[in-house]
Amino acid sequence: MNPTIELLHNHVSVRSYAPEPLTDEQREVIFRAANQTSSFSLLQAVSIIRITDPELRKQVRALCVDQPYIEEAGEFWIFCADFNRNHRIAPDVDLSYIEFLLIGAFDAGLMAQNALTAAESLGLGGVYIGGVRANIEALSDLLELPEYTIPLVGLCLGVPAGEKAGLKPRLPQSMVLFEDRYRTLDRDELAEYDRIVLDYYEQRPVKAPFTAKKVKGWSDHVQDHLERSILPGMMDYLNKQGFARK
Repeated sequence: MNPTIELLHNHVSVRSYAPEPLTDEQREVIFRAANQTSSFSLLQAVSIIRITDPELRKQVRALCVDQPYIEEAGEFWIFCADFNRNHRIAPDVDLSYIEFLLIGAFDAGLMAQNALTAAESLGLGGVYIGGVRANIEALSDLLELPEYTIPLVGLCLGVPAGEKAGLKPRLPQSMVLFEDRYRTLDRDELAEYDRIVLDYYEQRPVKAPFTAKKVKGWSDHVQDHLERSILPGMMDYLNKQGFARK
């Protein structure tokens, strides 16, 4: 196994950070890795907002479900799908089709993943913050995001404090990788995976309010998270920003 594969196989989210900033060199290496990510037809429809002002970081934290590591991490970046640049270059093109939103979302996810992988290769750690979408309109106003630009995910980066958590069990290959055709959910396999997830959480010490505390298994986790992840005003917000009208 080469070092890159080993790094990817051992990824864990880090939610506790030492009070150390990243060096300029580390930050530049991480950005270059993100910026070199594959981009749909070289549209490069992503912008990164690096939050450095302490007061602004505090306000962002409040809008992102008040997750403390947003302030504690050495760096906090927000990855945005950004077609505002493209719009200024080609103002006559109708960007309200949902395909452009999908392109921006996919590219932003790829860039965020490359940034985290680069950081982990430097001995750093990180965690994604989906909470940037919890109060997305207020956050967009705070960051002065223009039309055709939306925040999709945040990324905390920093020096891990203490030992990293153990690997969280993922779905088995048989439930994820199919050959030729889609295979519907096998309830026996699901029951076995529920048992594995339950064992993991029962043995994992709870150190933060955002760590799963009462999970009975993956199925319960999915039920709970799907219910809590509904954001009723999202379509209106996307339309306001110029996306997903068609």
